[in-house]
Amino acid sequence: MARHNALQMLGRSGNPALSDNTFRNEGVAVGQAMTLQGTVNKTGILLALLVLSATYTWNLFFQAGNPAAVRPAMIGGAIGGLIFALVTIFKKHWAGVTAPVYALLQGLFLGGISAFFESQFPGIVIQATGLTLGTLASLLFLYKLGIIKPTENFRLMIVSATMGIGVLYLISFAMNMFGSTGIGFIHSNGLFGIGFSLFVVAIAALNLVLDFDFIEQGAEQGAPKYMEWFGAFSLMVTLIWLYLEMLRLLAKLRSR
Repeated sequence: MARHNALQMLGRSGNPALSDNTFRNEGVAVGQAMTLQGTVNKTGILLALLVLSATYTWNLFFQAGNPAAVRPAMIGGAIGGLIFALVTIFKKHWAGVTAPVYALLQGLFLGGISAFFESQFPGIVIQATGLTLGTLASLLFLYKLGIIKPTENFRLMIVSATMGIGVLYLISFAMNMFGSTGIGFIHSNGLFGIGFSLFVVAIAALNLVLDFDFIEQGAEQGAPKYMEWFGAFSLMVTLIWLYLEMLRLLAKLRSR
């Protein structure tokens, strides 16, 4: 019982866009319900928008040959993306507008940071992209076959680990702001640092399983049509995190 209550407090997904109340109390008219195919289509739209804006900062970086040229777009994209992510989470019925804007803004950030990594480690971006999409396809396949099941214990483990990683990153960020070197092993390319990155990649990947489960529940429960955009947005949040962690892991391996 205590574990069940703890799970309810944490939410059933490590993704902050999803919680126990995501699909609750969402009245819907007949014929206007959320579908799996609709969510897949909207995920494709968000990915296309992200790639479109990422191409802009990517090209700008290599044309200028100077990271400073893309820094304003990257910072604006990161901050703007965070703002629109929070708006989408708290105003789910706006997701049809806010989710595409979020994807465009995050694309500005990802294009710049990807170009930065690529300039240091040629070929790393295509590797990270391939691993991210391959992980998505593999986990979706295993989920549909029932090999990976989001049981209560599974959810509790992933949500707890995700929150722990988030707290660790926040502490490291705060330490950096005050002039400290932060938590060393987070950025280290030593065995411990690589092991930490592998762990974070695994947790980020397993959050996809929880996302699949929530989206499937929304379709089964007849959530309103706009929840397709919200479901697509939630997947984007996890995919972007997974891609960034793949970049970090590969960079550590390539720098050894």
